[in-house]
Amino acid sequence: MSMEVDKSLDATGLLCPEPVMMLHNVVRDAVCGDVIEVIATDPSTTRDIPKFCDFLGHELLAQEERERKYFYYIRKG
Repeated sequence: MSMEVDKSLDATGLLCPEPVMMLHNVVRDAVCGDVIEVIATDPSTTRDIPKFCDFLGHELLAQEERERKYFYYIRKG
């Protein structure tokens, strides 16, 4: 997927709840409309990151799995 990314978070190797906690910090430092890419290896992120976006009003633009990694593209609301 080709998408213009403003910030990137590499959470590979981290387990719940660390990826979401780190994402919260990145989102806090981003400006409204920024696209954030998250790369994770913890399968629980497939549940946690969409819920995070929904609960806090951010748009989950895309979610995909490639080579045992999970990629998320989030637009800050």
